[in-house]
Amino acid sequence: MTAAPTAYDKAATDATRGVAVELTGLHRSYGPVQALDDLNLRLAPGELVALLGPSGCGKTTALRCLAGLEDPDSGRIEVGGLDLTRVPTNKRDLGMVFQAYSLFPHMTARQNVEFGLQLRRQSSQQRRARAAEMLDLVGLSTQADRFAHQMSGGQQQRVALARALAIEPQVLLLDEPLSALDAKVRVQLRDEIRRIQLEVGTTTLFVTHDQEEALAVADRVGVMRSGRLEQIAAPEELYSRPVNDFVADFVGVTNRLPGDADAKSATVLGGSVPLLVGSATSGPVTVLVRPEHLVVHADPNGPDAVTSVSFLGAHGRVIVGLAAGGQAIVQVPSSAVSNYPPGTRVTVRPTGEAALAVSART
Repeated sequence: MTAAPTAYDKAATDATRGVAVELTGLHRSYGPVQALDDLNLRLAPGELVALLGPSGCGKTTALRCLAGLEDPDSGRIEVGGLDLTRVPTNKRDLGMVFQAYSLFPHMTARQNVEFGLQLRRQSSQQRRARAAEMLDLVGLSTQADRFAHQMSGGQQQRVALARALAIEPQVLLLDEPLSALDAKVRVQLRDEIRRIQLEVGTTTLFVTHDQEEALAVADRVGVMRSGRLEQIAAPEELYSRPVNDFVADFVGVTNRLPGDADAKSATVLGGSVPLLVGSATSGPVTVLVRPEHLVVHADPNGPDAVTSVSFLGAHGRVIVGLAAGGQAIVQVPSSAVSNYPPGTRVTVRPTGEAALAVSART
């Protein structure tokens, strides 16, 4: 049976959508600090890849090397099959949006969007038409004559996005573009960026430390640590089939529960779960179980006890102190939160979803 095409495959088969980007064997050091350690990454034409990881993992360094703002110590950078490793930034045909909006304060929104086109010596008529098109794309047609100080942070970032797209770049680079915004605006603009990227079809590299942001917008997400890619996969695969405990812990909430492995399954909390590829398969293990893959039942004779509960809107979380030691975080429907006041005796069991197990010594 032929496997269903992934988002990566779909993007790769549509040659009209952007260009391929290839980072091969990139190394970059700052004194004793290895920011990139043999980084290899490929973006298919039209694909949006998010790089995710803790501070200092190398994700921004990778983006800056692609942009030409930094030179790798070694390795190769290709865009559309051309070697750009030593090509200056202004010759790379890339659009960039930074965390800081970086608008020219003395220019209106329209003038900011026209700026790159003016540098490319387009006529005034061409510039105005393209700027109007881009401001319409980001939903700011009515703000064209406003200056930066007359717009909200979210609006300024939309102008910055329109400016980056106006020059029709081969590749769009987004460096923590939403981190300076408040939560509600961040979600709205995140969804807008994805809509616009799909509509325009520009190959895009999106750098963020926000896991929800990465999972929401990307075709594939790469998790980085110490200058290397730990795993790169579609969001659902990354979340449900992490290759190691670092990825499992970094992406989403994970319970680390003691268990015993026997070949392809592990016993944990009195139940059995199948093991993901890459798991430790014998002896004492730590099983990494998502909160939604546990169930909790009120039980007067239960061995465990609720220590706290949280109402999170669409769902709730019950924190259970385990008789065997440690705790478990269990996701429940929001309507069930009131059923588990602190002190309630309960039993906790796994639902049977596959999980990753690592050696108990890890």
